[in-house]
Amino acid sequence: MIHEIKALLWKDIVLEWRHKYAINGILLYTFSTIFICYLSFEVLHARLDQFSWNALYWIIILFTSISAISKSFVQEKESRQLYYFNLVRPESIIISKIIYNAVLLVALSLLAFATFSLVLGNPVQDPGYFVIVILTGTIGFSTTLTLMSGIAAKADNNGMLMAILSFPVIIPVLLMIIKLSRNAIDGIARSESLSELLTLLAIDIIVGTLAYLLFPYLWRS
Repeated sequence: MIHEIKALLWKDIVLEWRHKYAINGILLYTFSTIFICYLSFEVLHARLDQFSWNALYWIIILFTSISAISKSFVQEKESRQLYYFNLVRPESIIISKIIYNAVLLVALSLLAFATFSLVLGNPVQDPGYFVIVILTGTIGFSTTLTLMSGIAAKADNNGMLMAILSFPVIIPVLLMIIKLSRNAIDGIARSESLSELLTLLAIDIIVGTLAYLLFPYLWRS
């Protein structure tokens, strides 16, 4: 299975490199949104408070994640899916997709954090803990949205269906992330947020396990 996962990961990387318009479009969307936020507060001559900064950042990351992951299974044609069905195990496919999307979202989130801090200031008092929250949060986004993308790919209106299916599932993850990132912004001791961080990790593990167990049945259909 490890060899299958490596081969599938390399395939996704090669395809992404050949079709750079997808990742370039996501980067353009992210930077444009940040720039619009900057212009809005610059025109109003208003200072962005830490709560609004936190909310805006995670709203941008959420919609960037949906845009980035929605193409995970959409770009796979039926003939290619049939080829994968006869070549590799479905568990290898879902694991490779989750890993690839997680790495992509971590890179985009860190880049957005650096850009957001540059143009709108950085109120985070504990940047190291904030980065840990980004890592755990984007992994949760990756596992949840990848599974939803696989489900939505079986329908005709897959883009809209993915957004509808993902929203109620992603809310608990998003609420936990916002609370943890607020603690990092306020500089609260990490020990006081340990239980919430472990809860977020547990959610990531549960969703990842469900994706691993349920995707083979979805793939065979």
